[in-house]
Amino acid sequence: MKIGVFDSGVGGLSVVKAIQKELPDLEIVYKDDAEHVPYGTRSVEEIHGFVKPIFQSFLDEGCRVIVIACNTVTTNLASQLRAEFSVPIVGMEPMVKPAAAASKTGVIAVCATPRTLASDRYKWLKDEYAKSVKVLEPDCSDWAYMVETNSVDREKIAKIVNEARNAGADQIVLGCTHYHWIEQLIKDLAKDRAQVIQPEGPVIEQLKRILASP
Repeated sequence: MKIGVFDSGVGGLSVVKAIQKELPDLEIVYKDDAEHVPYGTRSVEEIHGFVKPIFQSFLDEGCRVIVIACNTVTTNLASQLRAEFSVPIVGMEPMVKPAAAASKTGVIAVCATPRTLASDRYKWLKDEYAKSVKVLEPDCSDWAYMVETNSVDREKIAKIVNEARNAGADQIVLGCTHYHWIEQLIKDLAKDRAQVIQPEGPVIEQLKRILASP
C-alpha cells in the first residue's frame, strides 16, 4: 500500500524512518515544502494555501493514507484537511496528555513552534489534560530553522533545556518533528532530570490501526 507523509521540511524524514522500521512493506511518498519552510511563524491561511495542493498530489499519486508529520499543520488544520480530503489523515501533535500524566513534579515543558502554541487544538490539549500541572513553553522558535539549515546552536538549546529543568520540568515534550533530529542532544542535556518524549510511536500505532481496518 502507498501512503503519503508530509512535513514542511526535513523534520518529517525522522517519521518516515520510524514508519519504515515498523512497516517495511509500505510504499512511502514523502513531500515537503522546502520553498516555504519553516511554517511555525506563518499564518494559518498561508499554511493552508501551501498544504492543500500538496495533499491533492498525494491523492493523485494513489496514496491511501496521509500522515501529517508536522505539529503546526496538525494543530491548526487537521480538522479542515480531513473535511477536504477523503482519505484517512493521521496527525502529530504535542504529547501534553502523557507528559502531564507522567510528571512527578507537576511541571512539564512543551517545545513547539509559535503557531502550534497559538492553536486552538493545543489550547484544548492543555485545558483537557494539563489543568493540574504547570506548562512551560520556552522560546524554541528558531530551532526548526537551525535544523533545516544544519546550524544547531548547542549552547542556545542547552540554555533553554537547563532553564526548563531548573524550573522543575521533569517531562520535555518535542512538539515539532524538526526537533526529533536533536532529540539525543536534548536527552543528553536533560540527563536523568527530565524525560524527553515525542509522538512517533503513537502515530505509528494509529497508522497500523487504520491499515488494519477494512
